[in-house]
Amino acid sequence: MNKHQVMLDLPGWIDEVVDWTKSYTSDDEKMAVAVELSRQNVLRGTGGPFGSAIFDIASGKLVSVGVNRVMPLHNSTAHGEMMAIMLAEHKVQSFSLSADGVKRELFTSCEPCAMCLGGTLWSGVKRLVCAATAEDARAIGFDEGPVFDSSYAYLQQAGVEVVRLVQRDAANDVLQQYLGGGGTIYNG
Repeated sequence: MNKHQVMLDLPGWIDEVVDWTKSYTSDDEKMAVAVELSRQNVLRGTGGPFGSAIFDIASGKLVSVGVNRVMPLHNSTAHGEMMAIMLAEHKVQSFSLSADGVKRELFTSCEPCAMCLGGTLWSGVKRLVCAATAEDARAIGFDEGPVFDSSYAYLQQAGVEVVRLVQRDAANDVLQQYLGGGGTIYNG
């Protein structure tokens, strides 16, 4: 292993779950992808209970996905949102997901932690859509860090539309399943 290199990857099952050819037309369809990714990550034992997906707003095409890989990759930054952002930026070959004039949106199965909220701002996505709440994550033991209402206001002032509570119950069910199955709360 090269001591100056880090490898981050998604589990091999991703392509079994994701339809890369579909045009997703509604917030519910798009959030279903993020929630299903989180569910499969728990069921298959490949990481924590969080999933994300980035879409092209105009076409509804899926750009990238991410699932939480903190435990298997021994990397505290390998959150679902960060994985999706990194893979999307790699795919479009830019550090900004809006630099090419295309508007993209991030769907995530839970409101982002402090790191992922910052990553959302810097990624250049123009829309953030969340399912479960930070309180839902805290209720099972995760520490979401310093995220406040003013954090979301800052995003909105920076031109990022924020939508919350899309499929909250389905996403919270995954969090509860993770806790009930003895999933590790790695930053509690």
